[in-house]
Amino acid sequence: MATSRLAARLRAARSLQPGPRVSLPTSTSSTSTYLRSHLRSPITAASRTPPLSTHRFASTKPPSSADTTESHPATPLVTPDITNHYTIFKKTLPAGPPPASPFDISMGDLRREFLQWQSLIHPDKYPSGPQKHQAEALSARINEAYRTLLDPLPRAQYLLREMHGIDVLAEDGASKHALDPATLMEVMEVQETIEEVGADPGAEGTIAELKKENDARVEGCVRALAAAFDAGDVETARQECVRLRFWYSVGEGLREWEPGTTEIRLVH
Repeated sequence: MATSRLAARLRAARSLQPGPRVSLPTSTSSTSTYLRSHLRSPITAASRTPPLSTHRFASTKPPSSADTTESHPATPLVTPDITNHYTIFKKTLPAGPPPASPFDISMGDLRREFLQWQSLIHPDKYPSGPQKHQAEALSARINEAYRTLLDPLPRAQYLLREMHGIDVLAEDGASKHALDPATLMEVMEVQETIEEVGADPGAEGTIAELKKENDARVEGCVRALAAAFDAGDVETARQECVRLRFWYSVGEGLREWEPGTTEIRLVH
C-alpha cells in the first residue's frame, strides 16, 4: 500500500517538470531490467583505447665533455724540464750546456730522445681542450730545441745568446761582431775565383773543388768552436761562430751555383 502511494507521488512530481516523461517500472524485476539496459552501453572496437606502445629513439644530443672523459680518460701529460734546450734532453745531455758537457753531441742519442718525447706528448693523443693546447705548445718547444742542437752553428749561436748574452744575429751584429780580416780575405778570394771561371767550360770542376775546400773550412771551424766552448773561452767561441756563419753562407752559395754564374750571394 505504501509502495503504491510512493509511486503515485513520484508520478505527480514528474508531471510538474518539463521534458519527456519517463515511465517507471512497477516491479523489482522490471527495475533491474531497466537499470541494466540503460547503464550498460555496448563497447565497440572504435571505443577501445589501444595500449600505448613504447619506442626507443636515438638521442641527437652530442655527448658532453664529461661523458667523453669518462669513456676515454685523458692520458696524463708528461712534461719535460723546459728551463733551456739542454734540460729538455736530460738523457743525452745530463750535465747541461758547455763547459759542463762537451759542445759535440751524439746525434743518434739526441734523435732517439727527441722521438721518445714526441711519442709521449704528440697532440693527437689528447682530446680537444687545454691539455691538447699544452701538448701542442710543448711539442713545438721540443722541435725548436732539437733543430737548434742538431746543427753546430745554431747551437753555438744559442749558447752565446742564452748563456752569455752575446747575440751575433742582432741588428747591430755586423758592426759589433765583424769578420776578422784574414777570414774576410779568404771569402773574397772564393768570390774572385767564381768570377774568373764562372763562364769557362771547366767551371763546374772548379766549383766542385771550391765546395770541398769550403767543407774542410767548416769542419775546422766547428772543431775550433767546440774546443773554445769546452774550455769556457767565450771570446774565441764568438769569433769562431762568426767565421762559421760566413763559411756556411759560402757553402750555400756554391750549392746554388749554376753554369754561367759569375758570382755567389753571401748572407752576412
